[in-house]
Amino acid sequence: MLAVAFRDGEVLIEERPDPVAGAGEVLVRVRAAGLNGADLLQRRGGYPPPPGAPDTAGLELAGEVVARGPGAARFAERDRVMGIVGGGGQAQLAVVHERQLMPVPDALDWPHAGGAPEVFTTAHDALFTQARLAPGERLLVHGAAGGVGTAAVQLGAAAGARVTATVRRPELREAVRVLGAAVRDPQEFGQDGPFDVVLELVGAPNLAANLDALATGGRIAVIGVGAGAQAPLDLRVLMAKRARLMGSTLRVRPLEEKALAARAVERQVLPLLADGRVEVPVAATFPLEAVQDAYARFADGGYVGKIVLLL
Repeated sequence: MLAVAFRDGEVLIEERPDPVAGAGEVLVRVRAAGLNGADLLQRRGGYPPPPGAPDTAGLELAGEVVARGPGAARFAERDRVMGIVGGGGQAQLAVVHERQLMPVPDALDWPHAGGAPEVFTTAHDALFTQARLAPGERLLVHGAAGGVGTAAVQLGAAAGARVTATVRRPELREAVRVLGAAVRDPQEFGQDGPFDVVLELVGAPNLAANLDALATGGRIAVIGVGAGAQAPLDLRVLMAKRARLMGSTLRVRPLEEKALAARAVERQVLPLLADGRVEVPVAATFPLEAVQDAYARFADGGYVGKIVLLL
């Protein structure tokens, strides 16, 4: 099979042995795989795959089941599935434990299915499992033009929250606004507070302002640090507001926790995708042979939603 790999910062297509499904696993013929910020971190050597995961690129995939390992019974051959993986999503074939996979709603084509699992699982887990966002609360999403940001805006709005989103580029703000948010410049979000939940996708530079804009009992969930990972924190403000500061990642979680996250998305997000109440904005697709162009486009930014590789 062909797979995307990183060597000394370069994006390559390599020939790899076809994987074989083990106990409880299925072999998926990958049709589409989204690019994510974690892929860029791995390319730079800063986010290695967890033990036991393939060393090739890709944290999400969508495709068809072509074989099942011993004990795997959740899906049949030819079923359309999608899910997050520890690595190897950007390959023609991938082995995934069946509990990490979800059925692809009929309404989604391959590009939209390939761009859905990572962003909607990440956003749903951070907003509802971690931060306990409730209807009527005020939600602030920083860096809302990206894949996780657009997912978070839509999920927050669908849950009945009042959503404010920050978007650095003015030309992208209207596309985020129509997803269900009041859109602000990153320096001007305070007018919409105080916020019950802040989803931080940018990083450390926002921390102090987030805390200032937080409501009493508010929660800050950090799931992105692209702009920096270290910042001073006034603990007196944290204490006075009885605030909670939390962070999470999905990639290094054990199978049981990934399975729980997938089941939550199945119950609460797939119906929204199926009937069009939320969507996967796909900015561009690239064939496997143009994977270097896909990564260049992803790194350049200036778009709303996802870049998706078609295999």
